[in-house]
Amino acid sequence: MATTTIKAAVARNTDAPLTVETLELDELKVNEVRVEMVSTGICHTDAIVRDGIYPTPLPAVLGHEGAGVVTSVGKTVKHVSVGDHVVLSAAYCGACKQCRAGRMAYCENLFAEDFGGRRRDGSTSLSCCGEPISSHFFGQSSFSTYANVVEESVVVIDKDVPLELMGPLGCGLQTGAGAVLNEIKPEAGSSLVVFGVGAVGSAAIMAAKVAGCTTVIAVDIHDSRLELALDIGATHVINSSSRDVAEEIKMMTDGEGVQYAIDTTAIPAVTKKAAETLGIRGVLVLVGAAAPGTEVPFEVGASLVKGWTFKTVVQGSSIPQEFIPRLVKLWKQGRFPFDKLIKFYSLDDINQGFEDSKKGVVIKPVVKLRYPFLIAKLTPPPDD
Repeated sequence: MATTTIKAAVARNTDAPLTVETLELDELKVNEVRVEMVSTGICHTDAIVRDGIYPTPLPAVLGHEGAGVVTSVGKTVKHVSVGDHVVLSAAYCGACKQCRAGRMAYCENLFAEDFGGRRRDGSTSLSCCGEPISSHFFGQSSFSTYANVVEESVVVIDKDVPLELMGPLGCGLQTGAGAVLNEIKPEAGSSLVVFGVGAVGSAAIMAAKVAGCTTVIAVDIHDSRLELALDIGATHVINSSSRDVAEEIKMMTDGEGVQYAIDTTAIPAVTKKAAETLGIRGVLVLVGAAAPGTEVPFEVGASLVKGWTFKTVVQGSSIPQEFIPRLVKLWKQGRFPFDKLIKFYSLDDINQGFEDSKKGVVIKPVVKLRYPFLIAKLTPPPDD
């Protein structure tokens, strides 16, 4: 079998830094697209898989917010062509009841498709000197210079936008914006609070402004993030390390509480606090990823009469092939300025990107794999 030599960041051991290595990429399958990566976002989900909280078998190439250019396509691929500019999103089976109903984010085979580390036939596209390396993380494994990507993960976008910026739309930004625009669908003039204004929370704030919310509250422990939140659409900010969030929100809403709350942290104490900020018939949405088995002790006695709702939301309840182009259009209109969140890193500095994100130094780290990106310089990968 012919293989192609690539560079990739490999997660070999739990709780350990990634190592940049030379790997072999196998031949393209009939349902796959080969993508030359221009950039890829670093997401919290990458970190929790690296740390063993979610079950992808190591060693593995992670990365699930890729953006790049298609260099070849498999025989059965229908909707993607060589030369297309693409953003890569989550994989889904396309055959289960949820997928057939257009609810791909809730695919019944989500863990196998996105976290299994293998194709459906049990093979992996990556190896190192004969050692199998888990691939197809979210259908893509984009911490690499090239990847064989399942067609379901591929979203074709306009060629007139800077491709190196677009990768984070594939997961984090789609998750936050979709929670607002696809799931909550707030009425114009409504109130919304976001707990945790990293990339997901910042996307929710921008989307709330797009939706016409007139009270948009950002809650975080980093003043720098709160300052940026004001710049991208928040009307109020609260540093929860020094202020009583529930009391502050009561004052901001004339004692009524908010109509909508989004928790991006998945920290039980924060989720519980978010519920306490809701007004009558309020809705609390959890979009953060917690370890399996995590529980939240909600008060359900006095709060019964509020008639409030709690729900979990995955991938912004999006159909990526429809929603991501919508977000690109909003960015072009200046209404979804997510570029303000991004800081670029080289592949060799990928671990610094993880560390800076953890410390709150940067909101959305993005690894640039071609720098600078020039479409004229894109060439097929060399074959061994």
